[in-house]
Amino acid sequence: MTALSGRIFGLVGALAAFPRRLAVREVARQGGELQHGVTRRTTDVVVGRMLFSKLDEAQLEARLNVVLASGRPVLSENGFLRALGLLDRVDGAEMTRQSLVEQSRIAPMAFDFLSLFDAFESDSEPYAFRDLILARKYAGLLAGGATWSAIARSVRRSGAVASLSAMSLHADGKDAIYARLGADFAELDGQRLLPLERTSDAELEDMFGRAEEAEEGGRFTEAATLYARCLAADPNDSVAAFNRANSLRAAGHSQEAMQTYLRAIKLDPKFVEAWFNLAGLSAAEGKVHTARRHLKKAVALDPSYADAIFNLANLEYEAGELAEARRWWSLYLKLDGTSEWARTAAKGIQYVDLHLRERTAS
Repeated sequence: MTALSGRIFGLVGALAAFPRRLAVREVARQGGELQHGVTRRTTDVVVGRMLFSKLDEAQLEARLNVVLASGRPVLSENGFLRALGLLDRVDGAEMTRQSLVEQSRIAPMAFDFLSLFDAFESDSEPYAFRDLILARKYAGLLAGGATWSAIARSVRRSGAVASLSAMSLHADGKDAIYARLGADFAELDGQRLLPLERTSDAELEDMFGRAEEAEEGGRFTEAATLYARCLAADPNDSVAAFNRANSLRAAGHSQEAMQTYLRAIKLDPKFVEAWFNLAGLSAAEGKVHTARRHLKKAVALDPSYADAIFNLANLEYEAGELAEARRWWSLYLKLDGTSEWARTAAKGIQYVDLHLRERTAS
């Protein structure tokens, strides 16, 4: 009995790897059958990458959802080649789909669709570590406004998928994906773009203004995308990075927001507000020690930063470090003695003093 004996492959979309007639011949040689479309006899579905040339994203999703709902195994072209023994498995692959999705924070549906168009080294479980790196990059592109189909199309033009794990990938709107090559940018097939640094000052100011307007209007995803374009034009703009991080955080993309705050800090290590907001994000995710460290950095840079001092006091109080909380509240009151926050700080000091007296008495 041959490897494919009894298996009937239904082809959805044309193959990009080689002509269908050759695939029909090879499958038959191994005891199976390759047919157009999906029938009741079909045991496995193969998604041909030439679907991209026929359908837009909505049509692609509709077609893929139908085949995924059929209950049959659905193979990408590379999965089909591996079933035929024409492509080796990826060495060292041992990650489950669930683990990869959770660690990369990529949308599960987008991940599955990208897998079906071979945007990863592995076509299915187990996945390799480089696939995790790629998934994180794709998650960032998706958060920046790119669509999964645009990513898949660009990746397929790039040739060797593994090489993308070492590239810095960027999205410009929904459909443009490019890689940084030194100071320039290029499509993933290597086609260089005009350096975005050549954007005129007037164009850049207009773009930044539109980003601020979107952020102020609560259109945070749009704002994050526009700030990303500002950064592509001027990679040294720490304020654009900071504003983009704020927009990403407001849009619910906390992981990418954290990375973008770090980018702002890398560009300007004395960016006090970036340290402060990064601390707030860390605290919200339960990373108390990290938040404390970032707040102390903010205070070291600006000893009059009352908000950072107040938040430090709260962190110490919640951690049970009452003496430290009292010290920070006392410092806060030297900067602000009249606001509602000042009254809260004063009450905190009173509570700590009472608690410490009771502890000493007992």
